[in-house]
Amino acid sequence: MTVLELDPQQAAAPAGVHGSGSARRQASRRNVANGERVASLAASSLLAAIGLSRGNLPGLLLAGVGGGLLVRGASGRCPMYQALGVDTAHPRGDTAEAAVAAHGIHVEQAYLINRPASELYAFWRNFTNLPTFMRHLERVEIVDERHSRWVAKAPRVAGGTISWDAEITRDEPGSLIAWHSLPGSRVITVGEIRFSKALGDRGTEVRVSMEYIPPIGRLGHWVATLFGESPRQQMHDDLRDFKRLMELGEIPTTTGQSRGTCLGHGTRST
Repeated sequence: MTVLELDPQQAAAPAGVHGSGSARRQASRRNVANGERVASLAASSLLAAIGLSRGNLPGLLLAGVGGGLLVRGASGRCPMYQALGVDTAHPRGDTAEAAVAAHGIHVEQAYLINRPASELYAFWRNFTNLPTFMRHLERVEIVDERHSRWVAKAPRVAGGTISWDAEITRDEPGSLIAWHSLPGSRVITVGEIRFSKALGDRGTEVRVSMEYIPPIGRLGHWVATLFGESPRQQMHDDLRDFKRLMELGEIPTTTGQSRGTCLGHGTRST
């Protein structure tokens, strides 16, 4: 049996006030989880301030998005979620796989790395190594052989940091690792990484495929992209740095190195 949560005003209203009944209840029912509401409120003030400070049409549009997030966070209702059939305020126990298949954002990238697949797999499989080349990760804590807790840097509009619990669903030594987030995670994600021998003598193709639902839905994905934190670009940069780390033993940086100028005078980067 499913029990609907109604606002107190709805429960106290006399018969006939709600019009057609189920359609009206569906439209007014909360469908945004508390964590997302907090993130929406935080994002709304930031976007409104940035948008209004620009004083142009794009700025006004950005401020308008902030206003929409304010309403979303204050009311707990999201028309876009309603149209998609998403309800994070009343989880039904759906698997992460089912959720992202219906509403997720797909991201996929691949890189050739001139190292054996077994070596690349072993380094990646120790998840505590990942923050060394994934700039958005603060740390990964190993819970047991299959479970881990991830703490990442998030866009400012999403609160600055976010954490979630993940479980390995497939583990094929030397070739594949697949995972999904656990129920209740603020980020719903499913993904896998494959290590395949490249054609010729070119090392290993490393391919990451991931689907996810960000904390404030597709709007969160759009806002993150707007602020230069596109997940696709982020994944590309992570794999590039993984390649550099495994092939060179370090990730090259220009920090502290001298660079020339058009006048021939050297300066040092800081």
